[in-house]
Amino acid sequence: MSAAPIGNFEAAWPAVDRADLVAAPVAEALAGWTGAEPVESVLVVDTDPELADTGNFGQAYDVAPELSANCVVVAAKRGQDVTYAACMVLASTRADVNGLVRKHLGARKASFAPMDEAVSLTGMQYGGITPIGLPDGWPVLVDAAVADAAYVVIGSGNRRGKIIVPGKVLAGLPGATVLESLGL
Repeated sequence: MSAAPIGNFEAAWPAVDRADLVAAPVAEALAGWTGAEPVESVLVVDTDPELADTGNFGQAYDVAPELSANCVVVAAKRGQDVTYAACMVLASTRADVNGLVRKHLGARKASFAPMDEAVSLTGMQYGGITPIGLPDGWPVLVDAAVADAAYVVIGSGNRRGKIIVPGKVLAGLPGATVLESLGL
């Protein structure tokens, strides 16, 4: 247990040590961590699930939108084929789904995945979906501003708890690609 590097939280722990604060797929990914950065650099904080949405969360825990990154699940379609991807953008921006994401994924159409689909496919709670522990093969598109951040707050897979992680950890996730101007 230590102090969180950003925000106003009682304590922060290596997420690998607090499986109770992350969703099962996240805990599995952390247990089998192969990232370039040590797994201990992925921290978790205990938070009120009623404050999980970005605006309320930022106000309650003193986290500016520029220090929070949202994970948006996108369904990209080309004919009958559907590719699911995660987009990581700062909370102060929105993902360029119909432009950059669609083109990058080679799709004719791209849109936010329906909530029930995103929850079912990821095994995570809506409002807490995170790029750590996504299904194998999913592209993870990371805005350059997220990748360059010293730390950002992201979901933990649950509405309770948030992960604090260096942006370079997100850029190094399996399937990750850093894109300029992903967030508008």
